[in-house]
Amino acid sequence: MAFSMLQLFLIGALGPRLVDDLGLSPTLLGLTTTIGFGTAAVLSPAGGRIVDRIGPRRSLVALLAVSAAALALIGAAPGAGMLLGAVALGGIPQALANPATNKAVLAAVAPARRGAVTGMKQSGVQLGAFAAGLPLAALAGGLGWRGAVWTAAGVALLTALWASRALPPDPTAPESPVREAVRPGTTASAAPAAPTAPTAPAVAGGAVPVPGGPVVPLAVFSLFLGAGIASVNTYLALFGAQRLGLAPTAAGALVAVLGATGIVGRVGWAKAARPGRAEWLPGWLATGAVPAALLLAAAVTAAPLVWAGAVAVGVFAVSANAVTMVLVIQRAAPGRAGQDSALVAAGFFAGFAWGPPLFGTLAQGDRYGTGWLLVAAEFAVAGAVAFHWAVRDRRTRQRRESAP
Repeated sequence: MAFSMLQLFLIGALGPRLVDDLGLSPTLLGLTTTIGFGTAAVLSPAGGRIVDRIGPRRSLVALLAVSAAALALIGAAPGAGMLLGAVALGGIPQALANPATNKAVLAAVAPARRGAVTGMKQSGVQLGAFAAGLPLAALAGGLGWRGAVWTAAGVALLTALWASRALPPDPTAPESPVREAVRPGTTASAAPAAPTAPTAPAVAGGAVPVPGGPVVPLAVFSLFLGAGIASVNTYLALFGAQRLGLAPTAAGALVAVLGATGIVGRVGWAKAARPGRAEWLPGWLATGAVPAALLLAAAVTAAPLVWAGAVAVGVFAVSANAVTMVLVIQRAAPGRAGQDSALVAAGFFAGFAWGPPLFGTLAQGDRYGTGWLLVAAEFAVAGAVAFHWAVRDRRTRQRRESAP
């Protein structure tokens, strides 16, 4: 999960250096995020079907190998054209990441632990942000930004080789619904080959899918959440350097703070996302992210508030994505975990694609304060969508429980 988005975190953390060395404008810097996540959004539905067919190990090895290639090309980019092409290539691992890792959780983790494990694996994305913002940004101070990116590419390739040896083998045939529903520690042959009646899927915490499930509303929620988070990821370091006068390494540290707090938040909130509570958490987390964005807006006149804003965005906004994946795993029908994960991820990636260009037009005119207010509005819309679905879901469940 860390390598699936590392290239975009690196572009954000190294933004001040890229702007100076490659002559990028703030608007073009935002376009890198649009290209990467636009590609991921388009490929995600197919990525989910591919993962369901070939299995998580092959998918994860491919993810890491393509990540290494994309990072190597970014490090070699002489200008904006090759940089954007490399970022588009990096959309492939983004499209595979959530379906592949969610399938791995369903295959290898007992239902009672899936929420906690999902939070830990989703925190890998923020581990990538931390690595980009601190050790790799610091490495760029000594080796240059290209050396730092090539180092990341080498580590991704080594991780691909490790994954090919360390992960359990994939099934020799596409997983059937029955196979995916088998509890960890049992074999496929232990499951009935042809159940005579529909059975409830083995999902995290014992939750059972209901009509009008969460995939579409969570995709819409993720659209607006992703737009806000992507703007923060892409422009936080540049905001610190251009508007607040921070040195490039200190500006990159803002991304590291965002990543570190996102790790803690994703693990903690995912553990708390038990059925009955998980349905409400996306709305509360998105609502909590609104004042976080307002802190960034206030930093225009009170610079130290930028650090508090980065912490709060990590704890609330960044953490909400982990909870959505817990909900997908809890509610996925047998055999559809990869596809459902991909559809929700596609909404998130689409938000990442359109959020930064809007922010970039404001950053181009040095209107960062207005940009952060736009991010606050995006988080507010996400919260409203999540609460609307949670209320409808509760009513649906109450009707089912009261039915004879």
